[in-house]
Amino acid sequence: MSSSQPSSSSKKQTLFITSLIILWYSSNIGVLLLNKFLLSNYGFRFPIFLTMCHMSACSLLSYISIVFMKVVPLQQPKSRRQFLKIATLSIVFCGSVVGGNISLRYLAVSFNQAVGATTPFFTALFAYLVSFKREAWVTYAALVPVVAGVVIASGGEPGFHWFGFIMCISATAARAFKSVLQGILLSSEGEKLNSMNLMLYMSPIAVIVLMPATLMMEHNVLEETLSVGRKHRYMWLLLFVNSTMAYSANLLNFLVTKHTSALTLQVLGNAKGAVAVVISILLFKNPVTFIGIAGYTMTVLGVVAYGETKRRFR
Repeated sequence: MSSSQPSSSSKKQTLFITSLIILWYSSNIGVLLLNKFLLSNYGFRFPIFLTMCHMSACSLLSYISIVFMKVVPLQQPKSRRQFLKIATLSIVFCGSVVGGNISLRYLAVSFNQAVGATTPFFTALFAYLVSFKREAWVTYAALVPVVAGVVIASGGEPGFHWFGFIMCISATAARAFKSVLQGILLSSEGEKLNSMNLMLYMSPIAVIVLMPATLMMEHNVLEETLSVGRKHRYMWLLLFVNSTMAYSANLLNFLVTKHTSALTLQVLGNAKGAVAVVISILLFKNPVTFIGIAGYTMTVLGVVAYGETKRRFR
């Protein structure tokens, strides 16, 4: 009797973790594909406003999750200096999300993911430039196919667009810079925040930053959004689902890390990019070439090798 209970408990735990991973994949890939659908295929051409919708949803749902549902304990900034550090991270985070959304207007999701896979290269670069953190030479060698793969994929991308590519690279670099900056700014034990609480404080700041940017850079956004909403009756529902998924992706990212490990998350993240590429090609029917697929495959294998060498040569 006692031996069957641990087995039953283990099965329930495995089922729970599997369900979390499936939901995490669904929300991450779902928000990416919906972003592309809204920005490229639906006539909704306001990436900054879309990012502001995401951040507004993250602000509200983070507050509900932490303050009312007690998903994690509430952590409060202990000083004005810590709050300013969080604000700095929020602005960099804004730049990465906006850049990524802008790039989706011009690039296929498959190529967007290929460029996004170079995040480890920029993380290693900024870690060295900002904090002089060095890795083993083998680790740096593993980054060569990461960059080479994107160069090859760029040459074989039928829908290559320079502005979209620059926005995508900028977004990827900003995402890497944010992770390095976070490690530096919130490194002391008293200032560390878990990802849920960090999102709680970063999201409202992002909304405040994005609101004037939207009004200045995306003229007539409200009128045109209402006009698109009248033409497409499901537009508001898609925008709501998209914004909610943006929050759930962050929540599930936290939960998957909590119940597995950072290494597992990295492996799953690499596989997630490949799954997103396949689904996007099937949905949007964007043309792909053998060179493009070969380049993306090289990048993903480079990322896997980088993660493995970093783990072994700490």
